[in-house]
Amino acid sequence: MTTVEPSFSNRQHAWPNLVSFIVPKLVLVNDYPWGEATATGVGSYPEEDHLAALRVAFDELPMPYLPELPARGVGADMIGRGAALLVEMPVEVQPSGWRFADRPGRDSKRARDHLIRDLDGLEESTQGYEGPLKIQVCGPWTLAGAIELRYGDKVLADAGAVRDLTDSLAEGLARHVADIRGRVPGARLVVQVDEPGLPGVLAGTVPTASGFGRLRAVEPMIARERLATVLSAVAPSPPRPGTQAWLEGPRTEETPEGETGSGVFPIVHCCAPGTPFELLRTAGARGVSVDMSLLRHRDEDAIGEAIEAGTALFLGVVPGTDTRIPDAGVIAKPAIELWRRLGFDPTLLAGQVVLTPACGLAGASPRYARAALAACREAAKVLRDDPQQ
Repeated sequence: MTTVEPSFSNRQHAWPNLVSFIVPKLVLVNDYPWGEATATGVGSYPEEDHLAALRVAFDELPMPYLPELPARGVGADMIGRGAALLVEMPVEVQPSGWRFADRPGRDSKRARDHLIRDLDGLEESTQGYEGPLKIQVCGPWTLAGAIELRYGDKVLADAGAVRDLTDSLAEGLARHVADIRGRVPGARLVVQVDEPGLPGVLAGTVPTASGFGRLRAVEPMIARERLATVLSAVAPSPPRPGTQAWLEGPRTEETPEGETGSGVFPIVHCCAPGTPFELLRTAGARGVSVDMSLLRHRDEDAIGEAIEAGTALFLGVVPGTDTRIPDAGVIAKPAIELWRRLGFDPTLLAGQVVLTPACGLAGASPRYARAALAACREAAKVLRDDPQQ
């Protein structure tokens, strides 16, 4: 007899008691590199002193991260930092923004120097550290929508150029991850690929270089393939539910020397409306990071399917610019309520959900930024200690 399994949205109504049975099995497959009650940052931070920013990240967070400091100027911004990882694809700054160049110049060197200085500081600050550590890199679609080709249009306008950029980024990111693993050997790496531009790429709303038009929408299948190229460069895709590898459970073999993928947990951050949860998950993201204030009820079926598949959620719950910060229970409440509405076991909440600021903190004051990270940490404890508030 053939059994047809209902979708997540139908299962909520037809089999309400099966969700708590299904999810624990999936969590066993997805071995998260952090413990319960975890919080982390998103990326940018309002400092120019990289050592000071690192101290805050390690002092305040269960999952410290490598802060990005765009206040330092050209090359320290998200696009410049991502471009610094590209292999044999130099860039330069023009009045309109970043553009590919014939050869490495001052702007490429500046971006690379910022990155190396940050990595040296990370190595210096983490002697003997063992635990989760998150790094960030701009994703291929956001880069393609921001960098211009030599003749003036954006990379996104040329499918071949997008493919070349993706392959270059994948190679550069693999080298970057290997470098960090050598510098911080005790770290359990979480690699965050930033794709705030992806919803616009899919919707066809990215402006042309001239600003007078819009670039054609990219098919979801192509978007998934290019993103998967980058994610698979640092981490193998997990087995899908129902496959033989999934039924056999997690593997325990040691990673052969020289492989950069195993032991790295890839997530994708998208702080824009319309996060394509299914696309990100099927591309190989084992976690999705979002600004919770941008989620809508129509997103909840896709979120539920992601949770059911063992995907971690990084939920942005504290505003990224100065404001009054409420107490920990108030901050945690939206995450708890979402979990409850979806019908999942509350005891799994604190392990599968990580709390973060809504987005980067570059627009905040240093005092507020530190307080926001501390607030995320305290709210994460509520997910563990009072998940049914």
